[in-house]
Amino acid sequence: MPELPVVFETGSIVALVAILLADLFVVARRSHVPTVKESSLWVSLYVGLALLFALATLVFAGGEPAGQFLAGWLTEYSLSIDNLFVFVIIMARFSVPKQIQQSVLMMGIIIALVLRGVFILLGARLIEDFSWIFYVFGAWLVWTAIQQLREDDDAAEQQDTFIVRLLRRRIRITDTYDGIKLRTAHDGVRHLTPMLIVLLSIGTTDLLFALDSIPAIFGITESAFIVFTANVFALMGLRQLYFLLGGLLERLVYLKYGIALILAFIGVKLVLHALHENEVPFINGGRSVSWAPEITTWMSLAVIVAAIAGATVASLVRMRLERSVDGQEQPTRPAP
Repeated sequence: MPELPVVFETGSIVALVAILLADLFVVARRSHVPTVKESSLWVSLYVGLALLFALATLVFAGGEPAGQFLAGWLTEYSLSIDNLFVFVIIMARFSVPKQIQQSVLMMGIIIALVLRGVFILLGARLIEDFSWIFYVFGAWLVWTAIQQLREDDDAAEQQDTFIVRLLRRRIRITDTYDGIKLRTAHDGVRHLTPMLIVLLSIGTTDLLFALDSIPAIFGITESAFIVFTANVFALMGLRQLYFLLGGLLERLVYLKYGIALILAFIGVKLVLHALHENEVPFINGGRSVSWAPEITTWMSLAVIVAAIAGATVASLVRMRLERSVDGQEQPTRPAP
């Protein structure tokens, strides 16, 4: 793959950090519930910036890196939406006031960026030193895809309830929020607020999603720069997307199947790539497996787009059918 100019990489990272800091400053100064129009404009802006970055990558490095960025960005974006769905559950479960949800989401995105940055550095190092790590990444993604299909929200809710009970037995936690403060005074005594539990839940969620998303994108590209920028662009605008989609997230019932397909596909792609780069002694005598097919970046991009679009369209069709059935079941008023 052609090397991206150092000036382009450095400039891109500086620009992304500046945008994130500006976004953080806006949230800190004016935390509110954004309107649908405001959320739409911000989401469109961030998607437009991602597409412009893909175009710039095409100009500076060619079609292959640009295709890898697009495929990686779409993969991370779909996984981030799944992450966002869990954020919705956390917000509802702990009754987070709408006025501070923007700030909470921003904290969650910052935690996600830090964790993914750490995993990107570790993943790049492992790939450079140990080619067999692709077997591990591939197997993990296939396993994650299976678990995605067997996801049990009730079990997760019971686990959260256990954690909450454990924390309340050990430390003093109020029942109400005090803005985004972690500590507050109650009857002259310092207490922790439920914000602590919310951030712990979001941090744990971010950690689990980082374990899935980073191996997934390394199945598309080995460039740490593309991996990092794809993650940043996927997380940018996620806060506004939360308010834009609103209750629609809960209705995208087939989204998890699309994400499972993407994870399984990339997992298989990683295993096939590992067979081509094989150095494991007990597989084909440590030699490359030449008959294993190679999946191209553009084939990956096509599968990712088809999985996301198919899951979304199927979910919207089901919503429409359910509304039609509900409308037919409404009792009609007798004629006067």
